[in-house]
Amino acid sequence: MEKAFDFLSKHKDVAFATVEQDKPKIRVFQIMKQEGHTLYFATSPHKEVHHQLKQNSNVEILAMSGNISVRISGEVIFDVPDNIAKDIYINNPVLPRLYKTYKDLVYFRLTIDKLDYYDLSFTPPLFEHYENTH
Repeated sequence: MEKAFDFLSKHKDVAFATVEQDKPKIRVFQIMKQEGHTLYFATSPHKEVHHQLKQNSNVEILAMSGNISVRISGEVIFDVPDNIAKDIYINNPVLPRLYKTYKDLVYFRLTIDKLDYYDLSFTPPLFEHYENTH
């Protein structure tokens, strides 16, 4: 699992899939902060993605570069402490350009239910799977 999180620390842009009613919706998101195995994100409360997450908190993300990919499925939780939200806002060069204050955004973290790490550089390919049994 450490290989996957090391990879994600260097590849912050991820495909981010939500569910709208019974249909998947996918877009590119940026991991705003990573602390150990916790991934943090931010979005506007006015965006479609926020509404989707409030209706169904299950998501899947996928990061890929070269022969390596990491896929994580889990649930988002909107319990990010204020000091982390401020840190995310201040340390992201894009957010202050788009939003007047950190309070204009909602922040969430991703709990990990399943994680798959693939490296196709090897024969056979390297595959590591992690599943949280709660």
